[in-house]
Amino acid sequence: MSRLLAAALTVVLASALAVGAALGVVALLDATPEQPNTPLITYEHAGQGS
Repeated sequence: MSRLLAAALTVVLASALAVGAALGVVALLDATPEQPNTPLITYEHAGQGS
């Protein structure tokens, strides 16, 4: 019976750790500021007769 209790406790602790890690990753991703969407390369449009 003690092995079953130890296994169940291990499963509960592992799942709590996984949920905590997932919430931590989501919190870190939400904490990063949005980057501006500016193009690195811009092309000048030439006249119609190219």
